[in-house]
Amino acid sequence: MATNPTADAVEVNPVTPVTVKAAHGTLADVSLTAADGTPVKGATSGAGAAWSSSGRLAFDTAYTLAYTTKDTAGATRTQTQQFTTVAAQNEADAIVYPSAEMKTVGVGQPIQFRFSEPVLNRDAVEKAIAITSSAGQKGDFHWYSNQVVRFRAPQYWKAHSTLTIDAKLFGVDLGNGQIGNQDYHQTIRIGDEKIAVADSATHRMTISVNGKQVGGYAVSLGDEEWPSTYGTKVIMDQHVTTKFNAGTIGLKPGDPKYYPPLTVHYASRISNGGEFIHQALPSAQPLLGLINVSHGCIGMSPTGAKWVYDNMTAGDVVIIKNTGYGPMEPTDGFGDWNVPWSAWAN
Repeated sequence: MATNPTADAVEVNPVTPVTVKAAHGTLADVSLTAADGTPVKGATSGAGAAWSSSGRLAFDTAYTLAYTTKDTAGATRTQTQQFTTVAAQNEADAIVYPSAEMKTVGVGQPIQFRFSEPVLNRDAVEKAIAITSSAGQKGDFHWYSNQVVRFRAPQYWKAHSTLTIDAKLFGVDLGNGQIGNQDYHQTIRIGDEKIAVADSATHRMTISVNGKQVGGYAVSLGDEEWPSTYGTKVIMDQHVTTKFNAGTIGLKPGDPKYYPPLTVHYASRISNGGEFIHQALPSAQPLLGLINVSHGCIGMSPTGAKWVYDNMTAGDVVIIKNTGYGPMEPTDGFGDWNVPWSAWAN
């Protein structure tokens, strides 16, 4: 008699099929049961010579495998054995962004998987994740760390296309004993192609939808001491009002550029470092289109900031030019488009 897993096996991967093979005679009965009494389905094959489970096992669970064999004389013998699956501390899950709750995103939104544990077997993870575009666009993965991987195509996603994620990560060995504990299936809808371009030299922002300019606004970007980072970014989240605190960018009372906590309106985040598109403060509004006075944000008129808030969404593209400062780091939000395609796949 041969069984897999063997008797008293531990840390069994839940994706492993449980099998019983009769060396002599046939299998008269086989049952596989979890400690709480839950049965696992299976079926015999080869005229009763073998049995294999068809149901998925659970993590951190003890199972009892019982099987009865019948020899050529009709005599039966029943045996039982136990095994346990991978313990809870060796489960690894992932957070997928955009989340399932986000109905539509912009053409610039990469797909991100953030794993709860380090991934050493990157090839195995990539093979388990299929991402397809209704427009036929092909993409590739880029690992920013052992826990964060993103996927995009060479160009922005096609407007009004859909992306389908089919990630069969359950049971995938991530390495170092960590096993994926969940599959993910998700459809992502891509909206209109919305692109805002802010030029620090001209203090203007133009906005286009599906290749047609729909607006032009006077703006103020970061000043000489706090210049905006340049490059391609995407909107991350939006707030009709939010609080700004100078302490989050390292300023303290007494610093020349310090400002007391304040409330801003129609704020669209474009970086983790604190860059937003927002309604400029009343004191800055007369300076829009003339000079840059912000701490790196894009200040707009109430009408302009509200238009962005009302009409743009996560994943819509924001390009900042001519700041005289460095580019946005790819992980300071979604600055993935600042990585050349030739350097993207790694």
